[in-house]
Amino acid sequence: MFFFLYIFNRWFAGLKSCSMAALMNVLRASSFFPAVVAVFFCLLASIAVGADYVGVHECVACHEMQAGQWKGSHHDLAMQHATDITVLADFNNARFTYAGITSRFYKKNNRFMVRTDGPDGKLQDYEVKYTFGVMPLQQYLVELGKGRLQALTIAWDTRDKNEGGQRWFHLYPEEGVTYNDELHWTRTNFNWNGMCAECHSTNLQKNYDYVTNAFETSWSEINVSCEACHGPSSNHISWAKKEPGWEAFNNNKGLPVLFDERKGVQWAINSETGSAQRSTERTSEKEIQVCAQCHSRRSVISGDYLPGEAFMDYYMPRLLDEGMYFADGQIQDEVYVYGSFMQSKMYHAGVTCSDCHEPHSQQLRAEGNGVCLQCHVAEKFDTPAHHHHKAESKGALCAECHMPPRNYMVVDPRHDHSFRIPRPDLSVSLGTPNACDRCHADRGAAWAAAQVEHWYGKSPTGYQQFANALDAGRKGDTKAGRLLAERINTIETPDIARASAISLLPRYLDQSSLKVIQKGLKDEDAMVRLASIGALEGLQPAMLVQLGFPLLDDPVRSVRIEAARVLAPVAVGELQGEQRSIYRRAMDEYLESQTVNAERPEAQLNLANYFLAKGDAARAEASLEKAIELEDVFMPAHINLADVYRMQGKDAEAYQLLSKASKLRPENGDVRHALGLVLVRQNKTDQAVAELKIATKLAEDNPRYIYVYAVALNSTGKPNEAIEQLQTAHDRFPDNVEILQALIAFHRDAGNAFTAERLMKKLKEIQ
Repeated sequence: MFFFLYIFNRWFAGLKSCSMAALMNVLRASSFFPAVVAVFFCLLASIAVGADYVGVHECVACHEMQAGQWKGSHHDLAMQHATDITVLADFNNARFTYAGITSRFYKKNNRFMVRTDGPDGKLQDYEVKYTFGVMPLQQYLVELGKGRLQALTIAWDTRDKNEGGQRWFHLYPEEGVTYNDELHWTRTNFNWNGMCAECHSTNLQKNYDYVTNAFETSWSEINVSCEACHGPSSNHISWAKKEPGWEAFNNNKGLPVLFDERKGVQWAINSETGSAQRSTERTSEKEIQVCAQCHSRRSVISGDYLPGEAFMDYYMPRLLDEGMYFADGQIQDEVYVYGSFMQSKMYHAGVTCSDCHEPHSQQLRAEGNGVCLQCHVAEKFDTPAHHHHKAESKGALCAECHMPPRNYMVVDPRHDHSFRIPRPDLSVSLGTPNACDRCHADRGAAWAAAQVEHWYGKSPTGYQQFANALDAGRKGDTKAGRLLAERINTIETPDIARASAISLLPRYLDQSSLKVIQKGLKDEDAMVRLASIGALEGLQPAMLVQLGFPLLDDPVRSVRIEAARVLAPVAVGELQGEQRSIYRRAMDEYLESQTVNAERPEAQLNLANYFLAKGDAARAEASLEKAIELEDVFMPAHINLADVYRMQGKDAEAYQLLSKASKLRPENGDVRHALGLVLVRQNKTDQAVAELKIATKLAEDNPRYIYVYAVALNSTGKPNEAIEQLQTAHDRFPDNVEILQALIAFHRDAGNAFTAERLMKKLKEIQ
């Protein structure tokens, strides 16, 4: 009996080491008996290899050099207890004024304190418990009840004074953020437990309780230590010390992941290109995916990630989405590194992170251009004949031209890791940034494009050639469908760009584009499959089942849960036998992916949309109410809840809800538009038109709002004003069919037959 209890305890402690994603794949693919056998051996394996976190002190004895490199690194200093040594800011009664609030930083009884505006906008005193980060800025964490740690948005600039540092500053200097704004430090976006902790500590357990809305977050080490990347290492210790049973760990030295992709690899210079080639093809992405867990813009879809597990089984990465990246793939929002690197020629040539970065110190393997000259011959590339700038000048630095930095958090420049050739010609045609403008902003993009063409005899295209397609797709260009399909079908297009192009195709859905999406559903790349199943959203249930059902059983979790989200409207009764089991399993997995982030209003919104798709308005309503409870200024929850009320015929409740929301966020155009629609249904025409007008001003880039406002004007006997609004919108959005159709109809009604006919010809051309 005791033996079986021991076996069970060892299995339970080590269950994560038996890849649950792999186990589920076996279960999905196998008949009953082979599946049972697979589970049995997997559980036996977990007895042997279950591991615990041991801490950096256990690593130092054998890995003194690596520990020395790590000591003092950004990983080591990612988070620290607030002490006289770790706190770098001025807490000597320093004051900082922002948005009408003067905050004071001081010390009391050897504790670091800040007096600033709290959740209600009133000044309160808080103790700084931890430091967060170190260079070029340091943030500070304070407790806000129920286990919450919040990151102050007033940060300390740790740069030297001659660089503009040694000062307090606000992370949103122009926005004037106050307590009723989503970007206030007391709100969800600056909650350490859910937003920051996973990437700044080791073995982070969020431990959020949905019922009490409280956290009991824990870690094994406060910073990013050895096991954050190498995984729990007790078995490695057993292997190293040759403890009983150590032979079972020989394959991976007792580590969940062994970084051996660069072992024995040689890079040899190709005499024709002047660049290096890898001696063997990179056949795995262990190192890249371990780095990606933190160095990517992604959503968590499953807890308890361990290094070595498949990245997309635990995270859903962002594609090259509008607002995140420019159309050519350059970084725009704070997207970190992974999405950029995946587009690069370097990635496709087999480069890994540690080819350029020493992984323990995080420093470059050589200074300046030296890191690039590891693989690119100096005589060809580190010369004015190539870069056309004076030696030792800024323009002669490889990274300045091929990895142009962009500032985040005001003072933190991050290099773009897509390693692209500068394209000022795209700046002229598409408005994308270019590296030349960083030094020659006064000359303009046209000058830079002409200069590049003069130097090289042409405008170089570079490795990434998808900018025109993504730009057209985003803007609704009439050629967009064709351009997107061409890029998707071009094998040289990076997979992340192909996936991004597929995500835009639903706007241009026809038989041709649907075939492209169908092909993408079977693509080898998980990102492409992910985008393809997402592109099916909104199709009839029968077609969803026909096209998308196989992806409910995809080997990659992020693809499965996206398939579950898209296929949620499908009724279980329409499925047969085993299909129902697969369907229910995927739906459960989707629900689990949202509960992982249950403290965030976005997750509650996702759950509400799911429940609505299943026809469960009551649960949708409850999820939206929870979202508002979590974050009362999260406007999508208010708008969607008002729509649930509309479905139930409760326009009075919808009006009250949106009226309150418009007072919370009067500058939110979406809320004002939704409020206008409620007023239309209540026959309060004058008030409705006023709200719809405000919405067009606040959300001026939304052509739909202008269309609805114009229809409202026309229906209230103001056709000329309606035509004026539509004409202005048509000038701004010349290919918008909805605007053009309304403009034609209103001109016809007004007796302007010639104008209506001219616009009809244009509509036919667009269609």
